[in-house]
Amino acid sequence: MSAEGVAEFIRQHVHPVEAELDAGSVAALRELREKARAEGLWAMPLPSELGGGGLSLRDYFALAEAEGSSDHGPAALGSASLLDVRMISAHGSPGARERYLRPLVAGEITGSYAMTEPGIAGSAPTLTQTTAERTNDGWVVTGRKWFTSGASTAAYVTVLTRTAPDELTLLMVPTGQPGFRVVRELPVLGAGGQFEIEFTAAHVPGDHVLGAPGEALVIAGTRLALGRTLRCMRWVGQAQRAFDLMCRRANDRKLHTGPLAGQQLVQQLVFDSLLAIRSARALVGHAADLVARGEQAKTGIGLAKVAAARALQQVADAAIQVYGAEGLTADTPLPMLARLGRAARILDGPDELHVSATARRVLKQFQSPDEEERAPDELVVHRDAAR
Repeated sequence: MSAEGVAEFIRQHVHPVEAELDAGSVAALRELREKARAEGLWAMPLPSELGGGGLSLRDYFALAEAEGSSDHGPAALGSASLLDVRMISAHGSPGARERYLRPLVAGEITGSYAMTEPGIAGSAPTLTQTTAERTNDGWVVTGRKWFTSGASTAAYVTVLTRTAPDELTLLMVPTGQPGFRVVRELPVLGAGGQFEIEFTAAHVPGDHVLGAPGEALVIAGTRLALGRTLRCMRWVGQAQRAFDLMCRRANDRKLHTGPLAGQQLVQQLVFDSLLAIRSARALVGHAADLVARGEQAKTGIGLAKVAAARALQQVADAAIQVYGAEGLTADTPLPMLARLGRAARILDGPDELHVSATARRVLKQFQSPDEEERAPDELVVHRDAAR
């Protein structure tokens, strides 16, 4: 199992059917998953005792960029449930682990994660208004969330709720019961997959709380560190894909003076794109090393997130410019990559938030003890709006 082997699988099998996957083709996804199992690529980072490949985070990180060159790669290869599997394994009750883990690893069900609310800044989870009240046999959840990935087909939604005025708790809400409703799909720059959902006195079994009441932000922070790191790797993989397309086009496209690659302005686009990709890859790699070792990685992840998002947007835009009008059409994956690049600068916290938080963290190292006491505490932030 190598990065090149994963990349070849994605190129041969996933890229050609992306339009079908975008349209929600269950048959296309099922066929890809069967091929992934046959080639030993299924659920590579998930626990072997549950039917996964058993790779460590460090080993999986070496493959994640190649897998993520398509936004559908993680779902096709069965690693998309990694965050949920790790979260439930670490913080779920015995009943929740028994009910959900094996079906998640097998690809029989999917989960969804809901934190952002209409009218509330996605980067301020402490302002959550969705409430959960205790009952004799569990909880009752009332509220609304949006930008909730895959909620229409999920078996459960993990929801950030307010269980007391100063207490936030994560609850797993089964979707196949009264009180849960998909309000609408929210296309993101024309692409589907995001949903607004509503809970109207939705019942949650007592064993569907993650961790203890009040531990939501701690659990979310751990999930967030890994989730952002993986997303950054995928964005670098997608930027590399756009770069490869651009370079092939520059060499193949002939003008009366010769190949397009001979034009200095095209060469400038190639250089700037390569610089952006390699810079982002280095920063993402550093953050990934910290996450794999279980070390504090906020600054590394903040740098990586901004660099990877900017690289994807920059390189996709440059590739479209080199392609010309054809690059604006569905005959190439460039419009999709451009959409992903623009959305990346908002997903998982806008660039501005990461810039400010990272700068404050660095500057704090140079403060006197008195100044440190006056500095505001940082909040855990999250905005989940991508596959």
